[in-house]
Amino acid sequence: MRSSGRGWGCGCLGCGGGTLLVLALLVGAAWFFVIQPARAFLANWQTPPAQTQSQSGGAATPPAPAGNVNAALTRADVQKFVRVRREVRQAMGSSFTGVQQVWTDIQNGQNPNLFQMMTVLREVGGSVGAARQAQAAALSSENMSAERYAVVRSGVNRALGLPSIDFSQAAQALQSGQLPDLNRDVQTGTAQERALVQPFQQELTETVALGLLGL
Repeated sequence: MRSSGRGWGCGCLGCGGGTLLVLALLVGAAWFFVIQPARAFLANWQTPPAQTQSQSGGAATPPAPAGNVNAALTRADVQKFVRVRREVRQAMGSSFTGVQQVWTDIQNGQNPNLFQMMTVLREVGGSVGAARQAQAAALSSENMSAERYAVVRSGVNRALGLPSIDFSQAAQALQSGQLPDLNRDVQTGTAQERALVQPFQQELTETVALGLLGL
């Protein structure tokens, strides 16, 4: 007897429709859980500093870089950095808790994964803009450029023996369709850097998680 062919196979149209549905769900999940939080975080993180108001009522912006921004750290640099970090920490409010937990895991030797990163970005998305504005106002008050601040932050991290992981850069990579590099990269600070940071080590260690957000 010849088989009519019915009842055999899976039905190409049905399989194709199911595959497309799964792909659509995956794309939707990727947008909702990965791309959208990254975009929302960056939109707040990139809030123009000119929107920050100084105590006198005018716009407060960090000064333009002057001199050699890559010069070795000084005591004055570290003191300014500590004061700026205090303002940023206060502006973060309760959302700092989630960032701190991820940083604790990193200190315990764990590499952050994409899920942890996206959880942090969702939690701080609304407050990172206020933190950036507080940072801009503090830098203006300290007469410290954003470029110099970034160099000092790297020196402080080296002195504390901390890995350099920046979720703001990772979010930019995600928005561009690239997988971020979340590997831990630890560099050793110089004897001078360690000596300058030592008097403020406890406070800096307590706020160092802000570096995960590029703050």
